[in-house]
Amino acid sequence: MKYIQPTVLANSFTCPHCGTIAKQDWWSSTWDGFRGQSSEHKSIKVGKCQHCEKHTMWIEERMSHPETGNAPFPNPEMPESVKKLYIEAAAIYTKSPRGAAALLRLSIQILTKELGETGKNINTDIGNLVKKGLPEIVQHSLDIVRVTGNDAVHPGQIDTDSQETVGQLFELVNVIIEYMIALPNKVSGIYKGLPSDKVRGIESRDKT
Repeated sequence: MKYIQPTVLANSFTCPHCGTIAKQDWWSSTWDGFRGQSSEHKSIKVGKCQHCEKHTMWIEERMSHPETGNAPFPNPEMPESVKKLYIEAAAIYTKSPRGAAALLRLSIQILTKELGETGKNINTDIGNLVKKGLPEIVQHSLDIVRVTGNDAVHPGQIDTDSQETVGQLFELVNVIIEYMIALPNKVSGIYKGLPSDKVRGIESRDKT
C-alpha cells in the first residue's frame, strides 16, 4: 500500500486516522510564546481530512495530534509482540526520533525470535536467517534498522535525531513483515486451495 508521510500544509497525504491518501483542508493561527512579553509568535495549524473529516494538529512544523500520525500504519500481519513496540515507537516518534529508532531496533530483535531464532543477539540471528535463505532485500532492511537503532543507543555517524531518517525505519519494518510473514501466508493460502491431485503432482515432481 502506498504511503505518503504527513507534512504540515501538504495538499494531501496518508491520513493518520483512516489510512487513506486524501486531500487536506487547512486552518492556522498564531499565539505569543511568551505571554505578551515578546514579539516572537508561534503558529498552530489544523488539517482536516476530506475522507474521514478528522483533524491533525501541528505546532510549527511538528504534528502534535494524533501522536502516532507521522508513522505508517503497522502491517496487518505484524505479530502482536512486535506491533506493541512499533506502536510505542510511533507514539514518541515526533518527540524523540532517537527513542523511536531504539524501539524499532528492539522490535526486529523480537521479530527474529518470532521467526525461530533465539532473540538474544540480533546480529547472530540475522546471520542465521541469511543461512536459511533470507532474501537479500530483507537482510538489508533488517540490518538498516539494526545499525540505525544501535546508533540511537550508542551515538555514531547516523543522525537518529532526524525524523526523516528514523521515519524510513517504520517503512522498512513493514517491508520485513510483508516479505517474511504476510507474503508467505498469502501464497500458502492460495497454494492450499489448489486441487489435491495437482498438489500431489507438484510434490512428486519435487522429489525426483
